[in-house]
Amino acid sequence: MATVPAVPALSPSSRIRLHDLTGRPDGGEWIVGRMATGAFVALPPVGERVVGLLGEGLSLDEVDRVLAAESGGRTDVAGFVRELVGLGFVREVDGAPVPEDAPPRPSLPWLTPRHVRWVLAPALPFLLAALIAAAAAVLVRRPDLRPGYRDLFWSPHGSLVLAAGLAVAWGLALLHECGHLAAARAAGVPARIRLGTRLQFLVLQTDISGIEVAPRRHRLTAYLGGPAVNLTVASGAVLLLAATGRTAAWHPAVSLVLLLALVQLPFQLMVFMRTDLYFVLQDLTGCRDLYGDGAALARHLVRRARRAVVRRGPRPVDPGLALPARERRAVRWYCAVQVVGTALCLGVLATVSLPADLVLLAHAVDRLGSGQSAAARLDGAVVLLTVGGAQVLWAVTRLRRRRPRRPAQAVRPRVAR
Repeated sequence: MATVPAVPALSPSSRIRLHDLTGRPDGGEWIVGRMATGAFVALPPVGERVVGLLGEGLSLDEVDRVLAAESGGRTDVAGFVRELVGLGFVREVDGAPVPEDAPPRPSLPWLTPRHVRWVLAPALPFLLAALIAAAAAVLVRRPDLRPGYRDLFWSPHGSLVLAAGLAVAWGLALLHECGHLAAARAAGVPARIRLGTRLQFLVLQTDISGIEVAPRRHRLTAYLGGPAVNLTVASGAVLLLAATGRTAAWHPAVSLVLLLALVQLPFQLMVFMRTDLYFVLQDLTGCRDLYGDGAALARHLVRRARRAVVRRGPRPVDPGLALPARERRAVRWYCAVQVVGTALCLGVLATVSLPADLVLLAHAVDRLGSGQSAAARLDGAVVLLTVGGAQVLWAVTRLRRRRPRRPAQAVRPRVAR
């Protein structure tokens, strides 16, 4: 777990040295942050002005006097600097280095923006659309090539079907995340791929913090880079099957890849779990933290309903009142989707997924017992390893991700007047 930097002693004459920061205007605020750590925050104009003056080498007292001359008010510059230290934006105070953990290492560090600049080419979406259209036309003319559930059962041995399906699915998931990483890296964002959880799902996810300061077209390309990879793989598989026919030896493998590449796409519609389309939705609505604000609104509604029943305690304050009107409307709609989607997802877990996994594990343990053939024991071991191992890995990842950390977009240091 990352340590919180100690705030050095500050005086009116203190001068600070900032790390390399980048930013862009966003409505009435500025998005400012540090690419190396992925910490980005929204600042009011006066906050951006303070950052600029501190970067010029002015002392805290000199910054205060400049702001007083410009606006006629007093500013808590020292308190603001302490916020910057906590965010990891400050390199030195009065020549003394501010201690901090080493920035996280990006995935595939050898991949430079020069290698993947073509990902942001304006013509690329049109080429992808042409590829998808060609594959769709083939599927219309060749119904026999359309993927179906039978493509999963390429072998009579359930253990082989399960192991191959998991291997292909995780391979496609890694390619999916590489699509996000390549687009982010092309925009100058380090990006990191890691394991994560979305409710009951174990997933790969790519941290592309820093894409906030890129132009909107680049941001949307980074968000949609993963689904674009799935569509590219699926379209290529369709065209390969059409060119080689069902008699080809690799037909079952290609059909399996086609099916799993398409099956992963509907998951992106589950925006209540911060999928790729969630970030597109958040960007298009202009919201800072749609998920966090939606969860806060849901908790507020629960507190309000509880107060209406017990009729005591202070009246809860709607957290949405602090948001601009446009964000407030988007958060209300998203909160409804978030609550209903989460409830349905957990309901499926309790009534379908968990019982099915328990049955599979019970059968696997039974096949490991005495009197079973070697093939049966091997089959049971593979099922136990894949199904049970996935659940253990989910639990470990979930516990590790529950460690407290500061969410970058939720922190908005404000200059007090």
